[in-house]
Amino acid sequence: MSMSDPIADLLTRIRNAQMVAKTTVSVPSSKVKVAIAQVLKDEGYIDGFKVTTDAGKAELEIALKYYAGRPVIERIERASRPGLRVYRGSKAIGQVQNGLGVAIVTTPRGVMTDRKARATGVGGEVLCYVA
Repeated sequence: MSMSDPIADLLTRIRNAQMVAKTTVSVPSSKVKVAIAQVLKDEGYIDGFKVTTDAGKAELEIALKYYAGRPVIERIERASRPGLRVYRGSKAIGQVQNGLGVAIVTTPRGVMTDRKARATGVGGEVLCYVA
């Protein structure tokens, strides 16, 4: 059975793992998921990630980050979805929680945060919001 929205599945698995205080979460890997994990790591929302291959299937294992017993990611939600894509120009990408959170945007120059997209002057599809 194919999955209709693998990015939403990734975000849901992260959310569910943090609710039960798991240290790691494992999801099927793809280039976009690895790019999203890299942005989350660069912004300090996760400890790290690694891609492992088991029986020909790549798995992305994400090490979740906690501070004082609470997850660092307070809110992670999908913005664009297969039924309703959300595209924004560089000037139209808004701030998340007045700059305290980030929007992850996929652009022609790769997957990046909203701040980096505004700084480089490129727009694209807003994948998710993280705070």
